[in-house]
Amino acid sequence: MDDTDDTKSATAPPVDTPHPLRWSILGLLGLAQLMLILDITVVAIALPDMGAELGLDRAALTWVVSGYALTFGSLMLLGGRAADLFGPKRIVLTGLAVFTAASLVAGLATGAPLLLGARIAQGAGAALLSPAALSVVVRLFDGEERNRALGIWSALGGGGAALGVLLGGLITAGPGWAWVFFVNVPVGLAVLVTLARILPALPRAGSGSLDLPGAVLVAAATGSFIYALIRAGDDGWFDGLTIGLGIAAVAGYLLFGLWQRRTAAPLMDLALLGRRSVVAGIFVIAVATALMVGVFFLGSFYLQNLQGHGPLLTGTLFLPVALLTMVSAMMSGRLIGKTGARLLAVGALAVAAVGFLIPVLGSGTATMVIGVSVAAAGLGALFVVASATALGAVAPHEAGVTSGIVSTFHEFGASAGAAAVSSTAAASLAVGGGAGGFDDAFLVAMGLAAVSAVIVTWLIPGKQG
Repeated sequence: MDDTDDTKSATAPPVDTPHPLRWSILGLLGLAQLMLILDITVVAIALPDMGAELGLDRAALTWVVSGYALTFGSLMLLGGRAADLFGPKRIVLTGLAVFTAASLVAGLATGAPLLLGARIAQGAGAALLSPAALSVVVRLFDGEERNRALGIWSALGGGGAALGVLLGGLITAGPGWAWVFFVNVPVGLAVLVTLARILPALPRAGSGSLDLPGAVLVAAATGSFIYALIRAGDDGWFDGLTIGLGIAAVAGYLLFGLWQRRTAAPLMDLALLGRRSVVAGIFVIAVATALMVGVFFLGSFYLQNLQGHGPLLTGTLFLPVALLTMVSAMMSGRLIGKTGARLLAVGALAVAAVGFLIPVLGSGTATMVIGVSVAAAGLGALFVVASATALGAVAPHEAGVTSGIVSTFHEFGASAGAAAVSSTAAASLAVGGGAGGFDDAFLVAMGLAAVSAVIVTWLIPGKQG
């Protein structure tokens, strides 16, 4: 892997003069990103009521979640490249408008077809918005300010899943399941109008046309891979369709790579995947997201199925998880410039490993909450390491597509984490199951954190200067 290009591109600042409203813009973009993350766990908590009112079977309910995740994950590389070609402001506003309109339709849905169609549209809007917004952050901030901004961004993303458990319980128990979608509408419109006014029209950072054949290939391959991971959690890793989807994904990525070498206007420069900093960043984001999903699923099922707590109390008990994730991410944004990404990553993974071990050594609600909270504190720092490592040394014309790569591996990690948890703790995830499966899953998570700590000592470039 080559590091020389990283050094060269890092000398190109995102802007000549810092934008006076950059922190306000960051807050608005962060709020929009928080909506996208919340929309996964908030909806998951509302599924039982949604299914009862609309008469949805288990397959339809599964696709209410999976349809959003698949579309979101498979189109983010396209969204990132579109931000480079057409300007991030245009793509941010388009993605936010699509997501907001689709949220309204989802809340008004009276049956499965309209609801699933709206969820797919939400995923498409999110896939445009998320990488474009992250590329804006990378281009508006530089140096230590960029690290702090990425800390805030990561805090919102990392804590969003845990906050979604609480909000989902509150909304479902209060105004009803439709409001998990309706709440996005006023927030989305307010953010849209304000961003349209204050977000600068950053110059286009790329040239040429959008590589639609490449976009179709990578979307199909990514969708197949994420769906394979989703199926692995339900049907096992050696299920015939799961294996077939995995093979299709590999074939799709190979065809995508061949096409990128042949086409005059490729969707992405494959040389990006040869940069050590980019590879390190996407490795860390995948591991962090997989472990965070483990925290969410294992903790949630343990508290509800084994301890007998309701969804509202479970959500309340997850507040320390959300708060520690956010605090850790924001503190790490300030620390990473002093410690370097490598040392911070190793420390964060060590903390996460200790957190996963705590529920194995003890039992009960308090022990579980303490364990997953400690783990979350470590994971919050990892999200900052991932973003700062992958995006800290890219040129402006690469910011959008690199953001898309990072965001795609975020979804890979989430899907892999959910599949691994479902497989390892299958018996305990059922109502009335024992604690043995939870212990096994926590030990696997601890092992992954420990092994990853060893890998990042080699993979993440050392602190410069």
